[in-house]
Amino acid sequence: MILTVTLNIALDRTVAVPRVALGNRHRVVDSRRAAGGKGVNIARALKSLGEPVIATGFAAGPTGARIRELLDAEQVLHDFVEVAGDSRTNLSIVDPTSGEQTEINERGPNVAATDLERFTERLLYLAGGADFCVIAGSLPPGAEADQYAALIAGLRASGVPTLLDTDGEPMRVGLRAQPSVVVPNVAEAEEAVGYEFTEPGDLVSAVDSLVGMGAEEAIVTTPSGCVAFVGEGNARTHYEATIEPLATVASVGSGDAFLAGFVAGRRAGRPIEDCLAYGVACGAESTQHLGAGTIDGVEAAKLTDRVSVERLSAPLRVA
Repeated sequence: MILTVTLNIALDRTVAVPRVALGNRHRVVDSRRAAGGKGVNIARALKSLGEPVIATGFAAGPTGARIRELLDAEQVLHDFVEVAGDSRTNLSIVDPTSGEQTEINERGPNVAATDLERFTERLLYLAGGADFCVIAGSLPPGAEADQYAALIAGLRASGVPTLLDTDGEPMRVGLRAQPSVVVPNVAEAEEAVGYEFTEPGDLVSAVDSLVGMGAEEAIVTTPSGCVAFVGEGNARTHYEATIEPLATVASVGSGDAFLAGFVAGRRAGRPIEDCLAYGVACGAESTQHLGAGTIDGVEAAKLTDRVSVERLSAPLRVA
């Protein structure tokens, strides 16, 4: 079983609006409401791939209740800790004529130290039956930057491998707790290592740096796939996995879909090259749908054959 942690869940509303321009009136041509937050998106994708998954985190108020209802309708198992206030609502505006998207995210409810203690107890209880735990997304107001590091340390002590996907100070502090895998996108990786990627080889240097900062393995997702430094100890190897771009409906959540495919491959015991290929295929397939974490597992499996995975022996270009 795979656990996903989303401490700041959301009700995600995605709307398709052609030729968006600030200050103008527009008509929505398509819309979708779904339970959201990165870990929830990953849980949805894992469910679509046939993986046993439980989504956990904090839920609050009427919006939190609605999120639970939406997950029930999708048959995604969940076990949230209730807190005061109301869970946030996020808005994504997708322009179908260009594929560009604009995201407007609320902050979410404040959580107290006692809430975090209750959640940690719940998580470690659930971890007793887990093969992997994915910790993803932003921290809610009231949580300190070292909260993910504390969760990673507790899970390590329980023998559960952790995958971390966040940004900013929670990422940097979380790396010190030695997560099994860290999976930022390019912008998040730039922020973590402290410099912009402009030169050939910068992505390779970045995954090396992320491992040097504490992660056992590191993957940076790119628009065309990923660059990875994965394997055990001295056997770690650099890889580049790429796929030809597909005509995109929406790219919101493609990184979440990548992570779902990658951890599903890991849980199945597949070779690392296959895990990377499957992750890239899932990320690409998810761009064919409106709404984060939405994947057609059959189509993703077909796309896997179109993914090129190569061991890196020379610098590469930043996508």
